[in-house]
Amino acid sequence: MATMKDVARLAGVSTSTVSHVINKDRFVSEAIRLRVEDAIRTLNYAPSALARSLKLNQTRTIGMLITASSNPFFSELVRGVERSCFERGYSLVLCNTDGDEQRMNRNLETLLQKRVDGLLLLCTETHQPSPAIMKRYPAIPTVMMDWSPFDGDSDVIQDNSLLGGDIATRYLIDKGYTRIACVTGPLDKTPARLRLEGYRAAMRRAGLRVAEDYEVIGDFEFAGGLRATQSLLALPEPPQAVFMGNDAMAVGAYQALYQAGLRIPQDIALVGYDDIELASYMTPPLTTIHQPKDELGELAIDVLIHRMAQPELQQQRLQLTPVLMVRGSA
Repeated sequence: MATMKDVARLAGVSTSTVSHVINKDRFVSEAIRLRVEDAIRTLNYAPSALARSLKLNQTRTIGMLITASSNPFFSELVRGVERSCFERGYSLVLCNTDGDEQRMNRNLETLLQKRVDGLLLLCTETHQPSPAIMKRYPAIPTVMMDWSPFDGDSDVIQDNSLLGGDIATRYLIDKGYTRIACVTGPLDKTPARLRLEGYRAAMRRAGLRVAEDYEVIGDFEFAGGLRATQSLLALPEPPQAVFMGNDAMAVGAYQALYQAGLRIPQDIALVGYDDIELASYMTPPLTTIHQPKDELGELAIDVLIHRMAQPELQQQRLQLTPVLMVRGSA
């Protein structure tokens, strides 16, 4: 395999001149540039990304740790992050924890060993990244997306789930529904707990009673929404409306109501959360709380790049404002 020294020897120039031609970071005369480029083609030379990263102390690579899920929210969020990386000249290395603590920490160490310039974490609060691993790489800037698993200097970007749950429930109340249920996500996840608290706060303000069994713990997945809705339909007095903790479970609820021969919203109204792309293509289109996934990805990358440039800055906690998308399911 040809090296930069081989290119310099064939072109009759120094290795630094070859570097300037490749990186376009200093003026080189047209004649010399053409000689260097001709030598590169003749030798089929490919610059070493590893060597460049060691010299510049940066890899132009960002690592992202995420728990895989059938929930389309995550794939849409990753798409936004990757697009933002590309637009800013960075590559994204994505690792899946699959909900396993050992796998999460192994992937975390792999990303940090590969000298990523920065790290995005979007995992689960059940399994927290090893503080010991994080301490071994203190110089790696990190942004937590949606939750902060441990104390530290990491920047945090969160959805205002408390307000979002309140807005969703208040919309159902304003539409005249009084028997309103809530299917929440796993309560070991902060967004699920806050969305449930928002639901309860709106019900209390309206003076409405939450009937027994009207709060169902789901799993943020399609099948969980189906099972939770089936349990609500089996009650002696089923609800008139349901706030689903996310859109994936709302899709499952559509299936449960279809199997039961019920219509949306004539028999039961639904409001979801996340505004995944599928939501507007449901029949009827799903009313939901919009999370700006592209903007969230863009903001996460910008905050991370800002942190990489100025590591001495104080920790930032940024909160996105949820917006109700009114469609046809309520």
